[in-house]
Amino acid sequence: MKKLVFGSFAAVLALSACGAEESGSGSSEGETSTLKVGASNIPHAEILEQAKPILEEQGIELEIETYQDYILPNQDLESGDLDANYFQHTPYLESQIADHGYDFVSAGGIHIEPIGVYSQDYASLEELPQDATILMSNSVADHGRILAMLEAEGLITLEEGIDKTTAETSDIVENEKNLQFDTEYEAALLVQMYESGEGDAVLINSNYAIDAGLSPMEDAIALESSDSPYANIIAVQAGDEENEDIQALVDVLTSQEIQDFILEEWNGSIVPVEQ
Repeated sequence: MKKLVFGSFAAVLALSACGAEESGSGSSEGETSTLKVGASNIPHAEILEQAKPILEEQGIELEIETYQDYILPNQDLESGDLDANYFQHTPYLESQIADHGYDFVSAGGIHIEPIGVYSQDYASLEELPQDATILMSNSVADHGRILAMLEAEGLITLEEGIDKTTAETSDIVENEKNLQFDTEYEAALLVQMYESGEGDAVLINSNYAIDAGLSPMEDAIALESSDSPYANIIAVQAGDEENEDIQALVDVLTSQEIQDFILEEWNGSIVPVEQ
């Protein structure tokens, strides 16, 4: 009789242990995980803040680390301090991979930030004078984007057949106004250059413009088309794009709710990627 009771007790313990093991799986109800994402202040961090409560309902705690530059977010992703970052477009990511050997991939495109042309002295591109000085970022990944935009506006012509995403000023074959391109500035400093009246025109990324209180739709004398291929992405280490939490993040950021928020909050200055 004593043996029977002991055996039954052992069976109960075994079943309890099995149940505890099952409840420790990632799919168990009530379990939470943490996802740390690095982002530029505006609009990336603000968009992530909107996604935060939605992800929380799915058991994912989103930690947002903000950055003021384009270098540290990739360094921190490589070191493992971040699970993902959200600040860059694909051509910039590709240039960083080429320069630093990062093993990163895009988990999905979220939005587009049209680059704008700003000027204290001229109300349109047509008004720019001969030999006008154009200030632009020293980020080579943005050069082709800017030059393709200026070509679309009729200011320059690029060499036929080149890949415009990698175009440089040396690829300009027609430049009727003899525009002078100054490409020596950090992207984050271009707003300051514009506000101090330097150059005849300044090319500024929308995130920096908005962060400084400028309205790309109202203040820019020209704005990149919304069909730009330069979508800002969620970047992760290769292989992590299959991670369930990363996929959940991308799903939320491309949801109708977040897309509507982007359109309403920035009135066309920031454009969600069409899904």
